[in-house]
Amino acid sequence: MVRRKWLIFLGLLMLVLSTVACEFSASTANIGDAWLSDSEDGGTRVTTFAQDAVFYAFVDLKNAPEDTTLKAVWIAVDAEGVDPNFVINETEFTSGSNVVTFNLSNNNLWPVGKYRVEIYLNGKLDKTLDFKVR
Repeated sequence: MVRRKWLIFLGLLMLVLSTVACEFSASTANIGDAWLSDSEDGGTRVTTFAQDAVFYAFVDLKNAPEDTTLKAVWIAVDAEGVDPNFVINETEFTSGSNVVTFNLSNNNLWPVGKYRVEIYLNGKLDKTLDFKVR
């Protein structure tokens, strides 16, 4: 009798575990590298930009299925004439393993100060890149 109850318990446990395993989705997606550049090709890594520059953020996405989402949130942390931690722009992109490029431009000059871009992988903050405008 005890053995039969034990077998029923194990059978139910296996059923629950297999159901949970089928609903669980683990992604191996990760950011291999992330950097800023003042050029569209990303060849030169920078942390200081001119006031008339276009900001480029490059994200090397690794082991990512095609439905992986990346989001870049551009923030003026402490810039002249701008409220502290002002969110300038957010851009989301869906991709598989690839180098993804985000960019931010301005029709006017960028205010001098400190900035950052936050990179989110599948909704979770993964990288923060700080930079300055002089």
